[in-house]
Amino acid sequence: MKIEHLGIAVKSLGTSDDLFAKLLGKNSYKQESVEREGVTTSFYEVGESKIELLEATNPESPIAKFIDKKGEGIHHIAFGVEDIYEEIERLKNSGFIFISEEPKDGADNKLVVFLHPKSTNGVLVEICQEKPR
Repeated sequence: MKIEHLGIAVKSLGTSDDLFAKLLGKNSYKQESVEREGVTTSFYEVGESKIELLEATNPESPIAKFIDKKGEGIHHIAFGVEDIYEEIERLKNSGFIFISEEPKDGADNKLVVFLHPKSTNGVLVEICQEKPR
């Protein structure tokens, strides 16, 4: 398991891309829309991990609701795993609560599942695995 990325909720991807490009000294390597989640993402490589900027594409998306409630900032931490199904079973058996136990297609060619913050000290945790090609 490794820290795959930190997800940061932003109001404006354009403004935030400019800021993070200056901060990190490089441009985003990828922008992608995840229509099912109502979000557009922008990714930056930082060492062996990534930063994922998330902008809502509609007012009912989870990111829009997060920003309305908490403002811009860290939304989630994602841990990359080799076998997401094995990890789901391990975490369930350890008593963790999932938002959904069925992995979904996520951005950046990943299968993703989220742990409920009630079981992770208030932190939204994403478990992700590279999709087989």
